[in-house]
Amino acid sequence: MSSNLLLSGAPNEIVVPFMGDSVPDGNLASVLKNVGDSVVVDEIVAQIETDKVTIDVRSSVAGRIEQILARQGDTVTPGTKVAIVAIGEPRAASPPGPTAFTTPSPRAPAAASPAVTVAPPPPKPGPVKVDAAAAASPKADDLSSPKRAAIPQLQGGERRVPMTRLRKRVATRLKDSQNTFALLTTFNELDMGNLMELRSQHKDTFLEKHGVKLGFMSGFVKAAVSALKQFPAVNAVIDGDDIIYRDYIDISIAVGTKKGLVVPVLRGVDGMNFAQIEKMINMLGKKANDGSITIDDMAGGTFTISNGGVYGSLISTPIINPPQSAILGMHSIVKRPMVVGKDIIARPMMYVALTYDHRLIDGREAVLFLRAVKDNVEDPRRLLLDI
Repeated sequence: MSSNLLLSGAPNEIVVPFMGDSVPDGNLASVLKNVGDSVVVDEIVAQIETDKVTIDVRSSVAGRIEQILARQGDTVTPGTKVAIVAIGEPRAASPPGPTAFTTPSPRAPAAASPAVTVAPPPPKPGPVKVDAAAAASPKADDLSSPKRAAIPQLQGGERRVPMTRLRKRVATRLKDSQNTFALLTTFNELDMGNLMELRSQHKDTFLEKHGVKLGFMSGFVKAAVSALKQFPAVNAVIDGDDIIYRDYIDISIAVGTKKGLVVPVLRGVDGMNFAQIEKMINMLGKKANDGSITIDDMAGGTFTISNGGVYGSLISTPIINPPQSAILGMHSIVKRPMVVGKDIIARPMMYVALTYDHRLIDGREAVLFLRAVKDNVEDPRRLLLDI
């Protein structure tokens, strides 16, 4: 008997957990266990795909899967039964039964080897006469050369697969953004030299003291917070016939994952220092990539920063994340010839873009906001002095 069989016990139901106030249901994306499989406490049995995140369904007990109650693709709600587990502990393996052995029969004496006769060597071939006229004839060519193999005709195909709920949600929100907002984008370029030098000088000490690497995103977050305080309309939102001015700043950070784009939120970021921001970004990034991010991690947000530069994007027009009113797009750092004083010097430059809702934010405000971000990044001392 196999050692992984389990003693049958009282059945225990595995149900869909609570998924958040704003998530009434989801699709059963995958069932990871089959009937008869063993499970341990807190092991993932199935995964549910919602509009925002993938949620794990875990077993609360150890035992054996006795019955699967839901199928892949089903729409499920909190409390839906997914499987039944027979509670028990692994049963010890049964001792192996007696094994029959066979006694080999005595080896028969080897047969006498037959006499070996040596054949005379074949005669050496003489010169071969070639009829040049016959060889040159088409008929001879057809007989001597093999027929050419037929070349297979390669045909392209196509596959139709259903959109995931996350992809549907992203598509719907982006289209809603395009249909609702009066989208306009303004651009600028900034010199990354001073911020790069600051990072290069202090990255080792920063890592040793705070246990997290110093990146560029924290500098941009601090620069955006300073600019948002100067231009509160960029942090506001239209609600019907009213404008809601928010006296707090929660920055959403766009993170691309294998399953799609998620936008976790840095809350109360206006009260954070560089180390706190980097730690929060690092923590949320890990949760986004390993699938453990929650609805609460992504709820809210008053302004978004997207960094297409990590993928090599030189310039783009980011789209607003509803219900916000603006988004800042970072891009790749490229050395370009710039005029500095009377000299032409290669400087590390980045294009930045601000897409904004022109119904709420005037062009002047948008340009000055982006200029404030530029000034703060190009001279990081302004962020330390709050000027």
